Amino acid sequence: MAGAHQCLRRLKAWRKNPVSVGGALWSAAEAGHTMFVPDLDVPRTRFSRRDLLRGLAGLSLAVEAAGAANAQEETMPERPSFVLFYTDDQGYGDLGCMGAVDLSTPHLDSLAASGALLRQWYSNSPVCSPSRASVLTGRYPFHAGVRSILGGHRQATGLPPTVPTIAEALKPLGYHTAMVGKWHLGVAEEFRPHHHGFDEWYGFLAGCIDYYSHIFYWGGQPVHDLWDNNREVWDNGRYFTDVVGERAVGYIDRVAPTGDPFFLYVPFSAPHYPMHAPARYLDRFPGLPWERRIMAAMLAAVDDAVGAVLAALERHGRRGNTFVYFQSDNGPSRESRNWLDDTMTPYHGGTAGALRGHKFSLFEGGIRVPALCSWPARIPAGQVIEQPGAAMDVFPTFLRAAGGDPAAYKLDGRDFLPLVTDGAASAHEALFLEMDQQTAVRRGPWKLVLNGQLVEDEPPAAEVHLANLEDDPGERTNLAERLPELAAELRQQALQWREGVEAHWRSTWQPMARPATGHG
Repeated sequence: MAGAHQCLRRLKAWRKNPVSVGGALWSAAEAGHTMFVPDLDVPRTRFSRRDLLRGLAGLSLAVEAAGAANAQEETMPERPSFVLFYTDDQGYGDLGCMGAVDLSTPHLDSLAASGALLRQWYSNSPVCSPSRASVLTGRYPFHAGVRSILGGHRQATGLPPTVPTIAEALKPLGYHTAMVGKWHLGVAEEFRPHHHGFDEWYGFLAGCIDYYSHIFYWGGQPVHDLWDNNREVWDNGRYFTDVVGERAVGYIDRVAPTGDPFFLYVPFSAPHYPMHAPARYLDRFPGLPWERRIMAAMLAAVDDAVGAVLAALERHGRRGNTFVYFQSDNGPSRESRNWLDDTMTPYHGGTAGALRGHKFSLFEGGIRVPALCSWPARIPAGQVIEQPGAAMDVFPTFLRAAGGDPAAYKLDGRDFLPLVTDGAASAHEALFLEMDQQTAVRRGPWKLVLNGQLVEDEPPAAEVHLANLEDDPGERTNLAERLPELAAELRQQALQWREGVEAHWRSTWQPMARPATGHG
């Protein structure tokens, strides 16, 4: 195309002064003489005046058209690449930029500073499988076909292949796609990542593994669970979070030099149990109690892996036009199995900060999660966003940024890019959540929880709980009796939505479910 620009410049100059264009053309045409064109990379040929002028006119139009096309190409923004980081059971307060003073997460804190910290962001479920289904499909869990924690044995079913993922939506737009980390959306062959749009993948398929042996020990028979592009591999003794970081960097090193856009999904298993971390990370936090020290160490390993990925993008000159998104899948776990000494009391190594609730709960601590995004080419740095959004918003946001059309898909999520580029308001009039007998709705500052649980397997904390999150983000005060009309209105809205959930589930997914899914 540079040659076209050069020809175009010569033709424009010739129109102004036919004698002065690099010796290529001279004004004998005006006298009706024949002439030659030595500098235009054509054989030395004699032309009549009429032939030359006709040829130059045609060449001028062709070169101008090529130049216009090239100019349009130069002004069109390059398609961004995408990196989606997802952590496991990381609480709202377990990040330096979210207020933690006993942890060290400098890379994630810097990432937040380079873009937008999303302080009112939600997982679409308080447990992992439905949350992951939502972030990949742009749908509420019940629309995606996954409402509960899925099994880890090799016959376990999962995310229906009929539900498109963001990876599948980006591939027709010319994107390379890869996953490195935890899948937890089905183990049986037809539910694995390569059937959901990922060109390549490395990691495990169940809900958790031993970080060094990579064996899934929960729910019955132990099962080895480490795969490289659907081939079982053994990497005994390697700390899984380290391997995730290395494999993600390796992928960028291979794909970034091509100049092609890519989507890299990096779902860490940390800080989900078992609570494992190398000594080099534990040694960074010598003064903390064990349960907090191991949490700090595991998150430091995640942070270093994130930093390595960001450094790889910088090294290849791809950081500026890569949209990086980070969030946790749900709130912190208080399950006693987090302990490694047979302690049966609740675990408190993770924290939701000032929020009430935890994993499994629809109070804020179970569903409001640390989240942030950065895209230097488009998203202004240093923002703190106090508008609500959710994991399901990633699909339409990435797709539109890539030049795709979210309207071509059945989505519940909304494009949140105007929120972080133009200061727009949240695109959600209301956000809904459900888990077992719990149902919740957030509308503006108001949050209503029906049968909300604070302790698993115990009666609900309240049948109806209403809070104003602007004044009371920790949901400490129940306003249901003080504002009965508002409580009744939101209750009706939540119940109507929940009725639709159950009807859709019965008609669409329940007839397809197999016992291994956990769908029932």
